[in-house]
Amino acid sequence: MADEKVSTSRQHGHAKAEGVGITPNDQHVELGDDDLQKDHMNYNRVDSEVAKYASDTAVYISPEENRRLKKLVDRRVLSVMIFTYFLQAIDKGTMSFASIMGIQEDTHLKGQDFSWLTTCIYIAILIVEYPTNFAIQRLPIAKYLGTSIILWGTVLALHSLAKNFAGLVALRTALGALEAVCQPAFVYLSSMWYKREEQAATVSYWYMMNGAQQMVGGLLAYCFTLIKSPPSPLKSWQAIFIAYGCFSVLWGVVVLFIMPDSPMRAKCFSEEDKKLMVERVRSNQTGMQNKQFRKEHMIEAFKDPQMYCYMLIAFCTTLPTSGLGAFANIIIKSFKFTTLQTQLLAMVLGAYIIVVLLSSMWFVNKTKQNLLVMLVYVIPSYIGTIVLLIVENKSTATKAGLLTSYYMVLSFWAAQTLGMSMISRNIAGQTKKTVVVAANFIAWSTGNAIGPQVFLKWDAPRYRIAFYTHMGCYILLVINIVFLRWWLTKENARKDRLQAELAAQVAAANADAAITDENMVHAFDDLTDRENLNFRYVF
Repeated sequence: MADEKVSTSRQHGHAKAEGVGITPNDQHVELGDDDLQKDHMNYNRVDSEVAKYASDTAVYISPEENRRLKKLVDRRVLSVMIFTYFLQAIDKGTMSFASIMGIQEDTHLKGQDFSWLTTCIYIAILIVEYPTNFAIQRLPIAKYLGTSIILWGTVLALHSLAKNFAGLVALRTALGALEAVCQPAFVYLSSMWYKREEQAATVSYWYMMNGAQQMVGGLLAYCFTLIKSPPSPLKSWQAIFIAYGCFSVLWGVVVLFIMPDSPMRAKCFSEEDKKLMVERVRSNQTGMQNKQFRKEHMIEAFKDPQMYCYMLIAFCTTLPTSGLGAFANIIIKSFKFTTLQTQLLAMVLGAYIIVVLLSSMWFVNKTKQNLLVMLVYVIPSYIGTIVLLIVENKSTATKAGLLTSYYMVLSFWAAQTLGMSMISRNIAGQTKKTVVVAANFIAWSTGNAIGPQVFLKWDAPRYRIAFYTHMGCYILLVINIVFLRWWLTKENARKDRLQAELAAQVAAANADAAITDENMVHAFDDLTDRENLNFRYVF
């Protein structure tokens, strides 16, 4: 176990103890006189903008005031995140709807060409993920997001001009590079604006727009299929790309004007409300923003098993997701539904995804058990995949059964969403969070890039190889979740033991000190989750 710093606070003398070394074979800690310093925010570590609005100690905020502040944030920040993610999802999913509108024939796609049009997006994300996260930490996040939306909307509209596979690949790659900002930015925004106990719901709200785009996208796609060329100069798939692209550009301009970069820079809120919004998230103890790169935090991230567990959750859920998403309409149509029926059934799929995410969020809020809920929601994915592998489509009954099983498979989306929210809640220190978020979305993009490739053209329409691969992902996901629960339980118990030992040392020395930082003085000191002895993991 790597060496770490822990902080304590003295109640009357105000002291801070740092530099407590921990090794796997030595759980003893020592508290020396030289370690005691004046206990206040370390302004050398606190971001200058945060320091202007943060109090020296925690400020009491009444439940009524807290609800008022949250409503302000919901209206100004969450609403923008939700609609932006909806646009990103519908923009990215446009290719799935276009796949049965004639784009494959008009651009002369053959073999695995269509699969590569999804894969190339995630290869681009894979390449730009670390630079994007580096930029998010240092640039005004809302301005960066708004500019990216305008650019990706432009690229999406240009899809209508593509004549061949090469043109589509170039455009899809550019689209992926520009859309890479969306999810990492929202993870940061969720932890910046929302309390720890609110973040699972916050992430679920914007992530469920994947389901909403299936519902609205299916209906809109049906409307676009009514466009006939001739007489229209545009084919239906060209019209859908132009319409979605132009609308995205307009929305990007709106985001530039209405989305605040941070509570400290939010001109739409009063100075008093800005201070309260900063204080509202103090209890997270994950910091708010910090533009300083800390090498030791980067090293800690790579040594922390948490990072690799979150990466595995992302990989094991996105590999099935991307393939099932890209081939959703093709798979449903293979159950012998008409094109119109396929577009409309995609709406039901979207509704099911929303139900999965809302219900999993409800169970987490009710039980406070994130990882156990994730395990429960993987079970229907097992059952649905087995049915798709063994049942032949021979009658109306089997057709309905296969469609229902296909919907059931998507229940693992709960694990993907909860895994993402656990990063914002369990990783502290801005440099460490940057590294972990980037690593998570590298795994996310890797899974998404591979996903469509396991749907082999010659394996259609049953795609057995793809579904066997998905079964392997679910098995690995379960093993990973069990390990992560064991690890986080162990880490919380270790911190409890350390605090007890420090308390014993303080008592033996007749010192007047409090081992817990009850006033959360160091909440904005850019400490990592391992450095902060008062931090406890949620699982």
